[in-house]
Formats: sequence, C-alpha cells, structure tokens
Amino acid sequence: MKATFAGRENNVVTFTMGFEPEEFEGAQVEVYKRDKDKFHIDGFRKGKAPRRMIEQHYGEQIFWEEAVDGLLQNNYTEALGELGIEPINHPEVEIDELAKGAGFTVTLKVEVAPEVEVKDYTGVTIKDFKLEVTDETVEKTLTEIRKRSARHIDSEGPAASGDTVTIDFTGFVDGKEFDGGKAEGHRLKLGSGSFIAGFEDQLIGAVKGQELEVNVTFPEDYPEETLKGKPALFQVKVNEIRAEELPELTDEFAQDISEFETFEEFKADLRKQLEEEAAERTETEKRNMVLDKVYEANPIDVPKVMIEDEMNIMMNDFIQGIQSQGVQFEVYLELLGKTQEEVRETFREEAQKRVALRLIIKAVVKEEGFTVTPEEVEAEITNMASKYGMDAEKFKEYFGASQQKGLEEEMLNRKGVDYMYEMAIVEPADAVPAE
Repeated sequence: MKATFAGRENNVVTFTMGFEPEEFEGAQVEVYKRDKDKFHIDGFRKGKAPRRMIEQHYGEQIFWEEAVDGLLQNNYTEALGELGIEPINHPEVEIDELAKGAGFTVTLKVEVAPEVEVKDYTGVTIKDFKLEVTDETVEKTLTEIRKRSARHIDSEGPAASGDTVTIDFTGFVDGKEFDGGKAEGHRLKLGSGSFIAGFEDQLIGAVKGQELEVNVTFPEDYPEETLKGKPALFQVKVNEIRAEELPELTDEFAQDISEFETFEEFKADLRKQLEEEAAERTETEKRNMVLDKVYEANPIDVPKVMIEDEMNIMMNDFIQGIQSQGVQFEVYLELLGKTQEEVRETFREEAQKRVALRLIIKAVVKEEGFTVTPEEVEAEITNMASKYGMDAEKFKEYFGASQQKGLEEEMLNRKGVDYMYEMAIVEPADAVPAE
C-alpha cells in the first residue's frame, strides 16, 4: 500500500491509498478462504468448490467488494500515521474502477481539526490566591468522615433533614391521579433535593405512621407536558424513619478508621493532608485561570463533530458517576424531571471549551517546539507504575503503543500549559478559605 497526501482545503484533507495487483489478489484469496462455505456449487461438497468455479458461477467480481473493504480496514490507520493525519470523523471514500489482475487506487476525504494560530499566550495577567485550610475546614471534613461511618437507626421521629424516610405516596393533579405519581416503600433522604422542590421540606417533623398531604408545583421545564407548571397534591404515609447516628470523635474512632492511636494524631494528619490538597488545588486553579485568559483571547470555530464527540464522552462519564452511587440513570432522570438529551445538552458549552483548549495547547506546543524524549516517557511510566503499586517492567507490558502515544500527547500538553503558566504575570491577592 502506498499512501499519498493530495491536499487540504479548509479542514478537509484529501489523500490516496494505492494497492498493487498482488495485494488485491491476496485479499481476494483471504475472502475466498473465509467465505467458501457459504457457496453451493453442483458437484462439490459445501466449502470444497475451487475459487475459479465459484467465480465462474457467480461472476469474477464476487470477492472484489469484500477484498477492497478488507484492504481499507487493514491499511487505513497505517496510512493516517504515515501522513500525520488525525481525522475527526469518518472519511468519504471513492474507489477507482476495478479490473481483474490489476491494482487500484482509493481517494479519501476526511475532516480534521482546524489549524490554530494562537496568540497572546504569554504574559497573561492573573490574580494570585491561596486556598487556606482553616479550623472550620477541618471540622467540616471531620463531619463528612463521621457521616461515612454513621449508623442508621430506627426512629419514631420527628423526621429531620438527613434522615431517610420510607413512604407510600399517591399524586393528584386537578383532583385526578396521574401516571408515575404513585409508589409504595419509596426511600427518600430528606434534604437530598432528589424530589420535586418543596416535597422533602414538608416531611420534616413527620413521625412514623403519620399520614399527611404535601402540596408542590411541577417545574415549568418538567418533561411531561401535562404536568409542566401544574400544582399537585400528594397523599403521603410515613412508614419508617431512619436517623443517622454519628460516632463520637474519640481515640477508639481514630483507631477504627486509621493507623493512628489517638484522635489528636489523626486530626493533625488530616490537616496536613488537607493543606497538601489545597496547595495542589491552588496551583491547578491558577493554571486554569491562565488557560481561561488564553481561551478568551483565541476564539475558535470548533467543528460540530468534535463538540458532539466530547459531549458523548462527558455524558458517558456522568452516567457512570450516577450509577457508581447505586442509582439507576433512568430513575435519576425521573427524579430530576429531565430527558437524557436535555441533560446531555447541558454539557455543550463546556465541551466546546474543552476541545478549543486542546487545540490551543496543541498549537502552543507546536509553536514552541516542545518534545518529549524516550527517557521522559520511561520515567513517567515508571512513576505511574509506582502510583498503582505495580512493578515497572510488568506495568510496561500492559502499556501498548496507543496508550504510549496518548501518554506522550498528555506530557506535551502538560509542557504547553506549564509554559503558559510560567510566562504569566501573577499579581498578589488575598487568601481564600479552602472549602
């Protein structure tokens, strides 16, 4: 196969892939071997008919189409690599006329990312700041740790925010029950905001066995047309209340959840961890501030297909995050009162920005001539293996060519961002509590 660059117009690249006669013939042989069992020729057992007999019976072109498809599939990625083309969608393919015993040429047109001429990426001015860990920060973190270790005990009430209630309910609009408005044994954590606004607040103060009426109004953007903006009445019965019982902050508690003998040692180590995290977050946020300024100075018309692909990635990550919390995404959508497409659409602006920033950073890397050496890649892989607690050599065995290419791109991007940050002007500012 010979790949040849033909030209670029705007964001569309044209190139050719040429195949010799012997390559075309070899591909036909492979198709014959794979598919010969599919043909029935009189006088031959199934799968035993010679290729020439099949071609005489069905036509000499019987294996051409799949042979061409196989050659394209097996050589497309190689051609892209040879020519340094990074497509952002599927190609348009035009195949020359095929002939027995001859080679052929394929012309491909594919959309690529726009070439960005980045400007004003050095000397960006930002306000310095520092995330500080206060006593309040430590206390809030301790409360969260206690909640993760909390026991849930039966309670007669009154129900309070943070309690989990098990309820039966029936919903009415205009005096009639509506579809999807009835459930039995539904568990609801008060204060979670997972139900229609105002519903959970009206259950605070309820006691076990109590029956009450809850009045709410469906939001105007509710997906069910018949319920948008409608007032609704729910008849609710509280079957169970489970209250959180937080553990006391004692030496025994510290021993249960850490390697420390005393609570004071645990608390001191917690503050140290929070301060390290705050320092990392400070540096990350300042880099983001620089990127925001460069992004504002370099408006880019990002191809729609790149935005849509990024939205798909963000949506999949979001769904996995919801499901990792033990919540079915369909249930989440129902509680949120939105469709999957409506949730996906909320990622559009951020997706556009993410793609634009990647293009900007790539342009900076190219402009400054940054590279990564094999030694740097080796050190990075070794560092990653250490983080995962794996032997470096064994880790490398699982690190294939595509993963290494991705790592190299990530390292180049990091150099680009570091350079813009190092060249930025950081003006002094006040410290900010690390919440």
